[in-house]
Amino acid sequence: MILVQNLKCKIPHSREQLPAKAAIALGISQREIKAWQILRRSLDARKKPELFYLYTLEVEVDQEEKVLRKALKNKRLKEQLSISDRKPYLFPDRKKNASNLADEKADSDLCRPIVVGAGPAGLFCTYYLALAGLRPILLERGKSVEDRARDVEEFWRTGKLNPSSNVQFGEGGAGTFSDGKLNTLVKDKDGRNRAVLETFVRFGAKENILYDAKPHIGTDQLSKVIAAMREELLQLGADIRFNAMVSDLVIDEKSEGRRIGGVILKDGEFLPSRNVVLAIGHSARDTFFMLKEKKLEMEAKPFAVGFRVEHPQNMINKSQYGIADPGELGAAAYKVTAKTSTGRGVYSFCMCPGGYVVNASSEEGRLAVNGMSYSGRSGKNSNSAIIVAVTPDDYPSKDPLGGIFFQRELEEKAYVLGEGRIPVQRYGDFRKRVKMEVQDEAEGRERRIQENVISGVQNDIEQELQPSCKGEYIWTDLSGLLPQSCNQAFVEGMTQFGRQIPGFDREDAILSGVESRTSSPVRIHRDETLQSDIRGLYPCGEGAGYAGGITSAAMDGLRVAEEIAKRASVF
Repeated sequence: MILVQNLKCKIPHSREQLPAKAAIALGISQREIKAWQILRRSLDARKKPELFYLYTLEVEVDQEEKVLRKALKNKRLKEQLSISDRKPYLFPDRKKNASNLADEKADSDLCRPIVVGAGPAGLFCTYYLALAGLRPILLERGKSVEDRARDVEEFWRTGKLNPSSNVQFGEGGAGTFSDGKLNTLVKDKDGRNRAVLETFVRFGAKENILYDAKPHIGTDQLSKVIAAMREELLQLGADIRFNAMVSDLVIDEKSEGRRIGGVILKDGEFLPSRNVVLAIGHSARDTFFMLKEKKLEMEAKPFAVGFRVEHPQNMINKSQYGIADPGELGAAAYKVTAKTSTGRGVYSFCMCPGGYVVNASSEEGRLAVNGMSYSGRSGKNSNSAIIVAVTPDDYPSKDPLGGIFFQRELEEKAYVLGEGRIPVQRYGDFRKRVKMEVQDEAEGRERRIQENVISGVQNDIEQELQPSCKGEYIWTDLSGLLPQSCNQAFVEGMTQFGRQIPGFDREDAILSGVESRTSSPVRIHRDETLQSDIRGLYPCGEGAGYAGGITSAAMDGLRVAEEIAKRASVF
C-alpha cells in the first residue's frame, strides 16, 4: 500500500475528491486505484475563515513500487508519498504459545482471569481475554450502563447520590459521562490504538473516529456502544457481574514471594483466580486504602486540579474557525497550555464543545465536577477543565495516598460552598478576589462568600452567559477553594489564554468547582510483565496510574490481556 499524505480539500467537499487527488499525486489515472482508505483527517484553519481538511490515505495499486518510483521523480512529493509501514494489530495466539500447557487447565475456575472494573481498561482487557477463549470474569461495583444512566439523571435532578452508581462508577467507567473523546498522545507502534477504535466502530461508533485527528463518540452514543460490547462478551463466555464490589484480596504467602489467589466480594463471596486485573479507575478510593493495607507497592503521583470554565460556543468557533456558525463542521475545540512565573503548568483538559458541566460526585459530603457533550455537541456553551499542576509536595501527607487526602479536602470545601450544589462564579469576580489582600483569612473568606453570593446573583441578571449544568448550581465565591498558589497560577494562565483565544479571560466566563478527578493521584508499581509485587495481580489503566483517557486506558487493557494470554495455564 502507498501512503499519500497532506491531501488538501476545501470544506465542504465530496468524498470522491480524495481518490482523484491521490491519483494526481501518484501520476496515474483514478481507474488504476484498486482500493483506498482514510487513515487520518485534520483541520487546517491557518487561512480562516477559509477552512481545509488535510488527509492521509492508504492507496492500493498494481506494481506499487514502480508507481511510487515514477511519482517520486518529482522531488516536491518526497515528503508526501511513501510505502505504508502500518501493521495490523495481532493479539498473541495462545494455542501456538510454547509455554501453554494442557488446554483443560484453562477450564478450571482457578485459571479464569478476574478483571476488576468495567471502565475502558477493564472492558477491553476482558474482551480480548474472551476472544482468546479464557472465559474471564468481569466484576463491576456499579450497575449496567442503562441502569447507571437512570441513577445519574436522578442524581442530577434531585441531588440524591448513589455512591456505587454515578458519574464515576458503573459500566463504561468515568469516561461514559464525558465527551467520549478518543484522542491520545500514546505512541502506537503495535496498532493497539487502531484496534481500540476499530472495536468501537464494530459495536456501533461512527467510522470517522478511525481517522479524525480528535475523534469523539459522545456520551449518548458511547452508552449504546458499551451495551453492544457487553452482549458480545457474554456470547464469548465472559461472566459479567454488576453490583459486585471487591472488598479484599486473597494472597498466597510463599517463600519465593506473594501470589494472588483470588478476591473477596463485599457480600463475602470468594472467587478464586491466579490472574486478577485491577482496572479500578481513579475514583476507587476505598479500594486504594484496602490495597495499602495489603502492603501493595504504590506511590503518590502528580496530577492537576482547577475549575471547569464555560464560554459561549460561538466565541470559540469564531476564534478557531473564523466564523461563529461552522455548520456541518461542528462545534470547535481548543487546547491551551501555559507555564506560569512560579513554574506551575496550567492547561486545558477534557474540552467539551457545545457541552455541559456535570456534578460528578461519588462520595457523600464531597463534590467534584466534570464536563460532557452529546454526540451533536449542540449546547450553547463550551467548557473545559482549566487545571493547575500539583505534586506530592502540595499534599497534606507524605503517605502514598496523600493525593487522595488532597482531593477530598478540596471536594469537601466545594460541597460546603455549594451547599451540595455545583458552586459557580464569574471569572471577573474570582480574579478580583484572588488579587485582594486579606489580613484575617478566616473572617475575610466569610465576608467574601456573603458579598459574592449577592454579586453573583446580580451578574446572573446582567450577564448574557449563563451556566449549562447537569445538576443544580449556586453562585458563590470560589477563591478560597484551591490553595492560593494554585489560584495565582490559574489567573496567570487565564491571562495567557486570553492572548491566544480572544475573550478567554472575559469577565463573565463561568467557573465551576472543583475539577479534582483529572487523573489518578496514585501509581501502583508494576514490572516489565505488568505485574505488581503480588504476582498475578495486574494494575491496569488510569486508576493504576498508567493511562489518561478512554483510548490510552483501553490500550493498557490490551497490553495486560496480552501478558495474561501469553502466560495462560502457567502457574
